[in-house]
Amino acid sequence: VQLQASGGGSVQAGGSLRLSCAASGNIVSINTMAWYRQAPGKQRELVADITSGDSTNYEDSVKGRFTVSRTKSNNTLYLQMNSLKPEDTAVYYCLFNLRESWKYLYYDRWGQGTQVTVSS
Repeated sequence: VQLQASGGGSVQAGGSLRLSCAASGNIVSINTMAWYRQAPGKQRELVADITSGDSTNYEDSVKGRFTVSRTKSNNTLYLQMNSLKPEDTAVYYCLFNLRESWKYLYYDRWGQGTQVTVSS
């Protein structure tokens, strides 16, 4: 299973970006999907996550600005980011808790990062 993240880029403060993360490979079920970010010199932090039942959770600084969503038909995770601020600058990573076969347990799979840069 591979996760491909896309949609990063450079924008000015107040702008918007939409990140996507698509899974490919043999997947029978995906539990929670999440976006993390890591700024230079800082630890990786949870930005938002969404359960299989579409319950969402957001880090305080992004509440009201970011929206996480998922499509079950094509195993894709999205992050709509509005009103971006310079402090949102980071590499953004997706994480899926998934199962490749009903014989196996769920495990975590990380995607490669996508850079988001917000200038003031």
